[in-house]
Amino acid sequence: MSQALDVLGGITAEQFLTEYWQKKPLLVRNALPEIAGILEPADVMELALEEHVSARLIKQKDKDPNQWSVKSSPLIKGDFQKMPKLWTLLVQAVDHYSFDLAALWKKFSFIPQWRRDDIMVSYAPKGGSVGKHFDFYDVFLVQGYGQRRWQLGQMCDADTDFVPKQPLKLLPEMQVNFDEVLNPGDLLYVPPGLAHYGVAEDDCLTFSFGFRMPNVATMMDRISDKFADNPLLKNPLMDIARTEASQIGEITRDELNYLKAHLLERLQNSPEFDDAIMSLMSEAKYPDNIPEPDEIEVDDLTEILHQGYVLLLEPASRLLYSFEDEQLLFWANGEGICIDVSFEPLLKRLADGEALAFDDSFTIAQLEDVAQLLNDSILMLLPPEEE
Repeated sequence: MSQALDVLGGITAEQFLTEYWQKKPLLVRNALPEIAGILEPADVMELALEEHVSARLIKQKDKDPNQWSVKSSPLIKGDFQKMPKLWTLLVQAVDHYSFDLAALWKKFSFIPQWRRDDIMVSYAPKGGSVGKHFDFYDVFLVQGYGQRRWQLGQMCDADTDFVPKQPLKLLPEMQVNFDEVLNPGDLLYVPPGLAHYGVAEDDCLTFSFGFRMPNVATMMDRISDKFADNPLLKNPLMDIARTEASQIGEITRDELNYLKAHLLERLQNSPEFDDAIMSLMSEAKYPDNIPEPDEIEVDDLTEILHQGYVLLLEPASRLLYSFEDEQLLFWANGEGICIDVSFEPLLKRLADGEALAFDDSFTIAQLEDVAQLLNDSILMLLPPEEE
């Protein structure tokens, strides 16, 4: 049996995945005490004004709190003038700007990296919220500063009604089954579809560790693009074997099944299928957050091998791998990557969230791969004190 985890309140990952994951909520007091103080409200306000940051400013009217407005990035200082009493600032992908925050993904290593969405921070003064709502993804809500009161309600789905004529998908009512105030370090897991409502008790920051599954429509679009690029798939199929004439206006059930069978067989037995899914899953959600690197060459790397640098994954990038016939295959930021076979075990460790000491154990062939991945902003080097 695996080890009990503090972030899950002393239960094992297996118990959480069996009893809670996508089923019911879990409240854990003081689950992540190290998150307290990583960011403060002023930091979030400043970050929201940065050029490439994705943020939303949500306001409720003073005279009618049931009337909402939403301003999406880019935000400017003027957007924060003449503010109503009730408002909330949401900033996406804050883990791309804070190494301390990004390191907390390791606390959720029982969920694979490809399911990660981002870490969003919500800043609100007393009374601020984003209304009663639900999400189609799993989220761990962790209080980082101040206090927020959370209420949980009924399970919802795609047929659930929303309040009309509002810029947010708000629920008209919620059957409250849970009512608790979270303090810094407290964690609340909310499964997909569960109605929830968070209201700031005072100036507060709440971090949302989101995990999302892809939808079928997006996957089909990507698969279609990959198949369209293969000239061999543009040749017509052989006709179905015919033994008798049919009506000229009819496509028979046998003919329809024949076409569907060929399509499904091609999907099941095509390298384009795997490549399409892996490229989609490895895409960076916020590519503008990937930094422009300073070009580096192998000679530059050999000069710093003894200076204590640490090699790790760039927080804004995604690096995934799969096994095919016992061979490791890698994708990063939407593209398949080729590396020397000797570097594969090391790159797998980096994809799994490890940080590697950058020293003279690296061969020249491995350094060539490291240089390329640094220049593509897939990997990064940090002095040990900045890890």
